[in-house]
Formats: sequence, structure tokens, C-alpha cells
Amino acid sequence: MMNLSDHGVLGFQEGLPPPPGPSPLALTGPDWLSHADNGWQLTATALVGLQSVPGLIILYGSMVKKKWAVNSAFMALYAFAAVLLCWVLWAHRMSFGDRLSPLLGQVAMALPEDYLTSASDKGSFPKASYVFFQFAFAAITVILLAGSLLGRMNFYAWMLFVPPWLTTSYTVGAFTVWGGGFLDQMGVVDFAGGYVIHLSSGVAGFTAAYWVGPRISHDRQHFPPNNIINMLFGAGLLWMGWSGFNGGAPGSTNSLASVASLAVLNTHLCTATSLSVWLFLDMLVYRKSSVIGAVQGMITGLVCITPAAGLVEPWAAMLMGTMSGSVPWYTMMVLHRRAAFLQKVDDTLGVFHTHAVAGTLGGLLAGLLAHPRLTTLFSGNDHSGLFYNFNNGRLDEGFKQLGYQLLGAVFIAVWNVVITTAICLAISKIVPLRMNEDDLNKGDDAAHGEEAYALWGDGERTQTYARWSMTPVLPAFCRGFRGR
Repeated sequence: MMNLSDHGVLGFQEGLPPPPGPSPLALTGPDWLSHADNGWQLTATALVGLQSVPGLIILYGSMVKKKWAVNSAFMALYAFAAVLLCWVLWAHRMSFGDRLSPLLGQVAMALPEDYLTSASDKGSFPKASYVFFQFAFAAITVILLAGSLLGRMNFYAWMLFVPPWLTTSYTVGAFTVWGGGFLDQMGVVDFAGGYVIHLSSGVAGFTAAYWVGPRISHDRQHFPPNNIINMLFGAGLLWMGWSGFNGGAPGSTNSLASVASLAVLNTHLCTATSLSVWLFLDMLVYRKSSVIGAVQGMITGLVCITPAAGLVEPWAAMLMGTMSGSVPWYTMMVLHRRAAFLQKVDDTLGVFHTHAVAGTLGGLLAGLLAHPRLTTLFSGNDHSGLFYNFNNGRLDEGFKQLGYQLLGAVFIAVWNVVITTAICLAISKIVPLRMNEDDLNKGDDAAHGEEAYALWGDGERTQTYARWSMTPVLPAFCRGFRGR
């Protein structure tokens, strides 16, 4: 019989070593690697990243008054970049590294090649994929927080605020709930960040808004969106990107494929229900359907389902949507206008209601509605809610889980109030937290020397590009220190 190797059909002669080339291991990867899991994790990361850049950049830049469009979008862009640098240099391993205390992991860089190419503890993919996925979560948390501060915060104070808040607040929330901290060991359920991301950003944003102070009176009373169509575009990116936000949390398309798929479906069911309920309440009370109201209802639905997305049945997701479309609507549209303290704090985009209230609501509803089979499949432990424990005759276990959920919410809220206050007070000793009155009247032109729109000659009165012909000097950076 003809030997193919003798005739060079295989490219080498019998008895000789094969030509150099990639080894089978290089072609297939190590045994622990799942190409499907890694591919989905990277896809989910891209979807979460798109929620921030460009999603929230467009949403913020369009949802504010015209004179604040550049500043609002730029706050989001800066935060995205700053968080990535802090995340890989120290924050990731403080959140998900070796245990240092019940609150934090050990400080270390997530940059060494051997660390990034090793197997992740969260799925069959490299740690590099998980580092970037969790970065996208951390970045959107800081950007959501910024929504409370739009229209008056000194940009240089914002630049100083982001790194310490990520380091002392976000990392603690992530480690305690997800990274092996005391809330994680206790059994607090937070599927994809209702507490870690939304409750923390809502409470921290509200707290920072208190210390920064309000917008000027005219802006606070008259703050129309400058581009509603673009606002809807940004909101759409946020909604669709949530498929990766909640769908990427299980970290697997193999053993946890059903959980990931259910999480995506539940996300959209809850959001659609919430938007519809909010819209119905607007029409019932104000006799008019509000586009901004619909976006707020969309956001509260996305937030509320997050802590329970892959842990509840679809009927429960729709029930959660009904609650998220009504409870935050009441706190924002009724309670906020009656409570003197809430009126005193100028939360520009209502982040406290759309994220802190909705995130807490979702976490508590997870303690009521989490399904025993789904929680066991996701975490290996039965953290089922009160509803199923009542049916199974384990009422004490159900109340215990609900108590854990309440304790988790209280800890995250209190920690963020204390840490955010300390950071704001420290920064106020260096630069003003709030822009001065003259600059607040001008907006983007005063903050950055740029304007969002230059139509029909508008913008020509500014010195937008004068700096290109100027020699840079240090005081140019110090405009934020003016008035101290």
C-alpha cells in the first residue's frame, strides 16, 4: 500500500520529525478552557461596555440642558478611562482576590501575564476575560453615580473623586457580596449587581449631591433635554446592553446555560412591564405620556431584575416589573415632592430613585421569589426565597434569607454614605466641589471651553479652540481652583 508520507503528501518524510508549527495545545488551549464560555464572556463584556461608552455618554449628553451636554458626557467618558487604570492596578484583586479581611481582598495588580492567562475561578475562561468583565461593571457604577451630580460639579473635583471612591467603596461592596466577604458567606443573593452596582451608585450619588450642592435655581427649575431622540438612542443601548449585564453574570454557556438564558429573558420581561406600568401611571395622574417617564420606567425595570435575573421564574420577573414601575414612580413623583430633605438634595437625574430604590426593591424581592432549583444551580446552595420556603414548610429559612437581603442592603447603603461623605469632605479641602456661580451660568463653555452645538453661528462667541495657538501654562489646568 502506498505510504502517503513517503511521497510528501503529508509534507514530511517518514522517520523525520514534523516541521515546526503550533502544538495541539496551542491550537485547542488548555483543558480547562471552554471556547464557548470565553466567547460569551467577551461578548457580554462588550455589551456592558457599550452601555457606558457610548450608551450613557449619549444618554447623559442628551438628557441634560444644552449648556451641560459636553460636561455631562465628558464626566462619563473620563470615569470609564480612569476606572480601567485603577481596576487593573489594584482594584480588581481588592474585589476578587485573596481574602485580606471580611471587607476586602489583598491589594495586588491584575497585570502579570501568568495571572491573566490562568483559569478564572468563575468559569472556564482566562482571568483576563473576567478582569475586563468586572471592570465594565465597576465603570458603569461610577458613571451611574455621576448622574446625580450633572450640571454643577467641578470637573477637577470629579477627576479626584473617581479613584478613591472606586478603591474604598466599590471594592468593598464587590468583595463582601461576590468575592468571599462576610455577606457572600452569609448567603446574600445578588445575581448581577442590584446591591453592588445600583444601590451603591444611587446612595453614593445622593450623598455626593448633598455635599456638592444644588444647581443654580434656574437650571433646577428648567432643565429640559436638549435632544430627546438621542436620549432614546442612549436608553436603547442601555436596555439592549443589559443582555450582557445579566446574561454574562453566570460566566458559563455550558453548565449554567439555562440560567444565563433565563436571566436574559427575565431582564427584558421585567423591563417591558416596568416601562408599561410607569407610562400608565403617568397617563393616569398627569393625563400625558412622558418619554422621559418611559425611560425612567425602563431603567427601574432593568435595575430591579438585576439581583434576581437568573434566579426567578418569568411570572416573578413580570411581578417585579410591576413593582419597579410603581414603587420608584411613587418615591420619585410623590414622596420626593413631599419630603423636605429629598427636596433639599439636588439629584439631577433621580439616580436615588431609579437605582437605590429599585436596586433595594429587587434585592428584597429576590429574598421573596428566588427559586430553590435556580439558586442551587447558580451558586451550589439553596438560597430560595420566602415564597418557596413557605410552600415547602420552611418558613424560618425563608425569613432568614429575607433578613440576609435586608442586612446586605443596609450595609451597602451605610457604607456608601460614610465613605462618600469622607471623600467629598477631603476633596473640598483641595478644590471646590461645585463650580462658581458665573461658570454655572455659562456651563460647558466655562468648564471646557467647548459647546455641544454650534448651529447658526452659536458658539462663535466662545474661545473654543484658542488654546491651539497658545503656549500651555500651569494655571490653565487650575481653573477649577478659582474662587478658593
